Amino acid sequence: MKKSEPMSESYYYILLCLAKGANHGYGIMQMTEQLSGGAVKIGSGTMYGATGNMMKKGWIQEIMSNEPGVERRRLYRLTDSGRDALREEISRLKRMLTNAEGV
Repeated sequence: MKKSEPMSESYYYILLCLAKGANHGYGIMQMTEQLSGGAVKIGSGTMYGATGNMMKKGWIQEIMSNEPGVERRRLYRLTDSGRDALREEISRLKRMLTNAEGV
């Protein structure tokens, strides 16, 4: 089994949000706060730096909204590679929790 590097909390939540469907940056920031119960807040600088890096990794793609009446808005969607990276991170986190049982 190949060892994967731990994913930052920001990357994890961005991918988790996009696993639920395409979204724009502000929507991802709001959903992250909701999913984490307010424990994780992603700022706009972190958001756009992370999305740029994840596009370079091939984990997400930028798509344009074709919703009528809405100005062109950047939307992001998860790629198959991004879904694999998210699943790997979830498996890693589960292993860590299993190892901690009984402590």
